[in-house]
Amino acid sequence: MFFPSPSMKNKPEKIISRRARPAKAPLSVEAIVTAALEIMAREGLDGLGMRKIAAALDTGPASLYVYVDDLDSLLSLMLDRALLKVTVPAPSRGDWRKRLSIILFSYTKVLMSMRGLGQLTLTTVSTGPGAMRMLEAILALLREGGVGDDRAAWAADTLLLQFSAIAAEQDAHRHHAPIVIGSVKQALEALPAETYPNIHALWEKLLAGSPRVRIRWTLDVLINGALSTPGSESK
Repeated sequence: MFFPSPSMKNKPEKIISRRARPAKAPLSVEAIVTAALEIMAREGLDGLGMRKIAAALDTGPASLYVYVDDLDSLLSLMLDRALLKVTVPAPSRGDWRKRLSIILFSYTKVLMSMRGLGQLTLTTVSTGPGAMRMLEAILALLREGGVGDDRAAWAADTLLLQFSAIAAEQDAHRHHAPIVIGSVKQALEALPAETYPNIHALWEKLLAGSPRVRIRWTLDVLINGALSTPGSESK
């Protein structure tokens, strides 16, 4: 039998923690949204899933459903978090068209700042404070500019859809199939004029203009159309 020596009597036992890593941060909606956005930024929208988010938070998927109903509701929260970054000018400062362009340029810039955000806007609807703040400002500016109430709602929806599509297209080109302008130019230039007379005549113009200039032109086309096209009440 082993008897402790006098030097060992009353010596406190050294306690070794079984946890080899820091304690987990508590789960919350904010933590889940942050983790989901980080995964989407790395892997795109297609790489997102509840199991992967749970693993990043060192928990099980079932724990996430205490805070979010399902993946769709989480996607809505993610989108709204991003839309809080959209610049909305103060009311009555400058021309209404300029203020509207500031919102839509900022919206496009925010969507292009993170992989997957542009695609997310085409598949998800957010009714959170970020989205509602932006929509309220767009509707106010359209009404201020003389767009009738029967057209303002559709105009706002069309504007957001168009600029969402622009951002999604750019995102796809950056991460999936980058456009090589030189090869596109060669292909268009080589088309026979007798078969494709209009493309042959306009191929240079099809590729002309910087992205910013083309976006501004698109904005003017949509605003002018909203101002002059009869609304739903006249149909």
